[in-house]
Amino acid sequence: MKLELGGEPGAETGIIPEEYVLTRLAEDPTEPRYRARERRARFVSKNGNCNVAHKNIREQGRFLQDVFTTLVDLKWPYTLLIFTMSFLCSWLLFAMVWWLIAFAHGDLAPGEAAAVPCITSIHSFSSAFLFSIEVQVTIGFGGRMVTEECPLAILILIVQNIVGLMINAIMLGCIFMKTAQAHRRAETLIFSKHAVIALRHSRLCFMLRVGDLRKSMIISATIHMQVVRKTTSPEGEVVPLHQLDIPMENGVGGNNIFLVAPLIIYHVIDAKSPLYDLAPCDLHHHHDLEIVVILEGVVETTGITTQARTSYLADEILWGQRFVPIVSEEDGRYSVDYSKFGNTIKVPTPLCTARQLDEDPSLLDILTLARGSLRKRSMAMAKAKAKFSISPDSLS
Repeated sequence: MKLELGGEPGAETGIIPEEYVLTRLAEDPTEPRYRARERRARFVSKNGNCNVAHKNIREQGRFLQDVFTTLVDLKWPYTLLIFTMSFLCSWLLFAMVWWLIAFAHGDLAPGEAAAVPCITSIHSFSSAFLFSIEVQVTIGFGGRMVTEECPLAILILIVQNIVGLMINAIMLGCIFMKTAQAHRRAETLIFSKHAVIALRHSRLCFMLRVGDLRKSMIISATIHMQVVRKTTSPEGEVVPLHQLDIPMENGVGGNNIFLVAPLIIYHVIDAKSPLYDLAPCDLHHHHDLEIVVILEGVVETTGITTQARTSYLADEILWGQRFVPIVSEEDGRYSVDYSKFGNTIKVPTPLCTARQLDEDPSLLDILTLARGSLRKRSMAMAKAKAKFSISPDSLS
């Protein structure tokens, strides 16, 4: 009996499965290993976050000039901590004020208390703290209250109510804005994982698919696309993130889209396009290319403007493929199969740049002839299959 321990492909299979065979025992651990080239850092991640780190900001005080936006931008643990500490600090501050008023009026002395105290039932700092909470939160248990004996106590009562209302307005507004932020709605706006380049109307086009998972619509939805790459000016200035706007097309024309069902957005690669000289081989070596796609619109239910973003690196662009149809008509209504949202199929596409295709239109004619011959061959095979097929009726 022969026992194989992972031989050459096509050799006789042994008893031990290949996943349990130790194939790296003969490797020299001191031999240097070569890693694949690391991918270019994204300017915009696939989920829409901008991959930019802000460092050495000296004017930190500018953030305090817009306190509300700073609170909204904070992470949830810090926001909840500030929310809790704002109420606790205000309660402790006014508790100290109430205790000082009672101490100055002599309400805290056991045997020398005044006939009419400023605040009833204030005997210690703990009772003053409870009274501060009752005033600011308007609980009003009825055991403690301010009398007309001390005008200063009446003034402090008014001030604490105003301060309490301001804290409630700011903190509750901050919590509401954090829960209703626009990027929450963008979680249900999806883009295809890959973009494709193929022929459409006899022109090379850059295409991607976008969809909305919710039934509530995005009003006045617009889509924009930018090419971000590292460039060098004729004067030798290096621009690490050079952004170029390029037009996008859709089924209704223009940048406005009616996003009821998933749409294929495409950009015609013409002489004005920054992708005019992009060839299929460049997708594997063009590491400085990144295409950023921005979808913006107004949420129908809340009226808040939302924005969804994604990007495609060079190796995420598929040449010579197109998206499969996912919208079909069933029972008098249109049905969308999101399981095929990012699926693509190969289609005949010239392996040249858009510039070469414009300079030599015969490349497109050759492709058309090849496509026609393939179509005739498939039709002939279908006819031959139908001719030699035997039906069950003929056998009976």
